[in-house]
Amino acid sequence: MRREIAIVVFPGFQLLDAAGPVAVFEMAERFRPDSYAISVLSPGGGVVRSSSGVSLAATPIEPRHFDTVIVSGGNLAQVEESHADIVACLGAEAWRRVAGVCSGAFFLAQAGLLDGRRATTHWAAAERFRRLYPQVKLDADRMFVRDGEVWTSAGIAAGIDLALALVEDDLGPGIARRTAQQLVVHQRRHAGQSQYSVLVEQGGKTGRFGDLIGWMRKRLAEPMTVERLAARAAMSPRNFARAFTAEIGATPAKVVEGLRLEAARVAVETSHMQLDHIAASTGFGDSSRMRRAFVRSFGMSPQSLRRSAGA
Repeated sequence: MRREIAIVVFPGFQLLDAAGPVAVFEMAERFRPDSYAISVLSPGGGVVRSSSGVSLAATPIEPRHFDTVIVSGGNLAQVEESHADIVACLGAEAWRRVAGVCSGAFFLAQAGLLDGRRATTHWAAAERFRRLYPQVKLDADRMFVRDGEVWTSAGIAAGIDLALALVEDDLGPGIARRTAQQLVVHQRRHAGQSQYSVLVEQGGKTGRFGDLIGWMRKRLAEPMTVERLAARAAMSPRNFARAFTAEIGATPAKVVEGLRLEAARVAVETSHMQLDHIAASTGFGDSSRMRRAFVRSFGMSPQSLRRSAGA
């Protein structure tokens, strides 16, 4: 079955929002020939310049059926300037499945496709999104979100994760895994993985908590209370919690769980260690608690994740 994929761009679009999914579908097509045909569309068609200055050739948006329509994002001002034509296209519903990459979610929300649905977008645009579209159940911590046949992803590179999930939905986990390997994506990030992980890696927006994050990673099996973390940062617990959340975009407790989940996920997917041992070494204490955290964040148990990864 050949699926027609439309990638929608506009002047000032973010190049990777479009190029990332295109590369995923191209690679999946190599492994399962005649699965996908890709078109790039824009209002009016022609050569469309991205925010980087690199351009793509596009055909005009027209009333034609597509299996999947993926709307790229870009600078919010440019997104809002381009609303009318793209929103009208989305409103025609000439598609089976629709997705927004990064701030592309704004187009879907403007078209009413996210009303009452769960969705995500780039963390930096989350507050503005909430103000404009309070009817949407925004979960800005997610890498991507699926609600029925409407999909949204977090910032920029998360469009690759979303596209891999679409391929898995179409062709199964084996093709999605081979596609990720060929693209040299170490492991496909799951929907529940936090998009704040980049800020965690950097120690916050200014790098203020970089040393603390490194210290935490080495001690995941140990208790990580706010009081202990605050003492390590030489701050009062109240000031620490406030400053840490402002820097990272997530509470200390959420970051601790995210670090533990990350370490446990890697161990589950890449080793044959017993789950109880992984749970103890990453701070979950026991496999039951770790399982609940996996299901809550990744939508599957450690056993299922291990089978999916082929470990």
